[in-house]
Amino acid sequence: MSAPTEAISRLEIRRLHPALGAEVRGIDMRRPLDADTARELQDAWMEHLVLVFPDQHISDAEHVAFTRYFGEPEIFHQKIIRSGRVQEIFRVSNVDEDGILMPPDHPVAQQVALAQFWHTDSSYRDIPCTGALLHGVEVSRTGGETQFTNMYLVYDALPEDLKRQVDGRKAQHNFGHMHTQAALKPLTEAEKAAMPPVWQPMVRKHPITGRKSLYISPIYNDAVEGMTAEDGKRLIARLTQIAADPRFVYTHRWETDEVLMWDNRCSMHQVTPFDPHERRVMHRTTIMGQDRVMAG
Repeated sequence: MSAPTEAISRLEIRRLHPALGAEVRGIDMRRPLDADTARELQDAWMEHLVLVFPDQHISDAEHVAFTRYFGEPEIFHQKIIRSGRVQEIFRVSNVDEDGILMPPDHPVAQQVALAQFWHTDSSYRDIPCTGALLHGVEVSRTGGETQFTNMYLVYDALPEDLKRQVDGRKAQHNFGHMHTQAALKPLTEAEKAAMPPVWQPMVRKHPITGRKSLYISPIYNDAVEGMTAEDGKRLIARLTQIAADPRFVYTHRWETDEVLMWDNRCSMHQVTPFDPHERRVMHRTTIMGQDRVMAG
């Protein structure tokens, strides 16, 4: 009897940073994904937190279809950012859907610019998203890199006094808080009702890896359980400073038609500043969460 054959991987995976991030080759997002490759990608995603797929010349429809291998795409609750052509696409762009560059003071450009602060996507939902996939349609050359930080390692590195402060405690995640920070147009009553503030554990347990990570989203955090407003603000600022330590951060310099996929359950990200008069068009899908955040 011949020996059983082992499955041969078609993927080439190259680590990009000691903390997180890996480049993946051998995937064409325009083609169907077989079950073995999907499992291998899932394993790589859990290990590296951020996957970079070069040379993906995909349409929005193909982007959405690939996302569905990992979950149902979330529909963003604000029309101001959501694509009018493919509803699952979140437009992180300073260019409108007619191809016209928006001035820096345009409400959409102002809201998109807030991605330049550390955050994790949809933490303001009762059931936050699992992850996201971002397609670089037109990329910046004056900045506009995306930085990711490994919140597993951040939690592990917290001084004991900070661990005592966050263990068993919750922080509030409020979508409206983002608007107050940048003097954006206030949310309408309908928008407030659609996305009320939620309390999330500050330490969460990953449902697949079982590892603990720090769970904050500074752009949305406006209160910490059992603390005054000022004390809570100082705590979030101190935690954010630790999360930004270069030991934990991978900075990605974009090339056109790259797609990045990241796990929002154990990472944060932000965009570096760039010339607001330079076109930057990024299309994102967000993978809908299945369960509430599990306290760590």
